[in-house]
Amino acid sequence: MTVTIYHNPRCSKSRQTLALLEERGIAPAVVEYLKTPPPKAELKALAAKLGLESVREMMRVKEAPYTELDLANVTAETALIDAMEAHPVLIERPIVVNGDKAAIGRPPEAVLAIL
Repeated sequence: MTVTIYHNPRCSKSRQTLALLEERGIAPAVVEYLKTPPPKAELKALAAKLGLESVREMMRVKEAPYTELDLANVTAETALIDAMEAHPVLIERPIVVNGDKAAIGRPPEAVLAIL
């Protein structure tokens, strides 16, 4: 089983989720998405694995770029994905992927459903 976590080490929820995985004997592949932003295709795949109605559900709407780019008024999914690729701080964290399923670790225990 290959588990991947899209991780921000400065985020307490992300650190808690990583610890939760490790406590269960899972050594996930760690993607520090702020250092290595996922490309559009990967963001689309993540949204599909999360089962979201809109990619907006995987966005941090309180981050400055969200307001600066007026993303609240953007309806095109491709434009939202473009914004997350250009400004990875907009990607909600952490996201844990296990095969064809994914979950956002808010709260960290939410990822247990996909393990």
